[in-house]
Amino acid sequence: MLTESQRVMVAVEDDEARTALVENLEADGYQPLAASCFGHARSRLSDRVDALIVDLGPDTTRLVDTVRGGGETAVDAWLPILAGSASEDLFLPLRLLERGADDVIYEPWFYLEVRARLAALLRRANAGRARQVLRAGVLCVDVAARRVWVGELEVVLTNREFELLRVLASEPDRVFTRDELLSGVWGLGDWARTRTLDSHVARLRRKLAVGGASYLINVWGVGYRLTHTYGTPLQSSGRL
Repeated sequence: MLTESQRVMVAVEDDEARTALVENLEADGYQPLAASCFGHARSRLSDRVDALIVDLGPDTTRLVDTVRGGGETAVDAWLPILAGSASEDLFLPLRLLERGADDVIYEPWFYLEVRARLAALLRRANAGRARQVLRAGVLCVDVAARRVWVGELEVVLTNREFELLRVLASEPDRVFTRDELLSGVWGLGDWARTRTLDSHVARLRRKLAVGGASYLINVWGVGYRLTHTYGTPLQSSGRL
């Protein structure tokens, strides 16, 4: 039994196979999203999707590349991909695995096998995501999804702000030098860029200062550290 309805995109070209997979997944408590072509599947990647089952013929590889390549489409790095292969090309499954598919199943689809393989991929992905969640008090940084919460409130950060917080949250209460932060976030060790660092820290501090919380501490002459001292404590969201 599923504790929470998980959304599975079924990007399958064959109408009969797609319908059968959707109906069976629905019966098992999943929330399937059907897509019959590459364009439709790509447009739905911005939805929250927990797993992808894909067989779009020649476009199977394109969709795998799109998911793993990222680009302008925000996709969870841990998104499991189960690819179907009916091709007589024996090298296709190997190419799909090399390009980022997590598993390949040979067709015709046997639903009980699909269900078992899907459940295994989801367990692995969930374990990977759990290792990518950083916490400091009620501050929660989901590295895989690139999302941040302070208690129940989600905080929207720019890419640089998120990377800065990720580095600091990796070891709460440790003092990171300016050189370490410049190198870890910008790939620079140039002291001339400390104003850039300081301005990003200031913006990040303001965004995190909800409910009276104070997280970013300036250690004079050294750098910054993350702490979790509250003004008015927020209720933990219990997320992840």
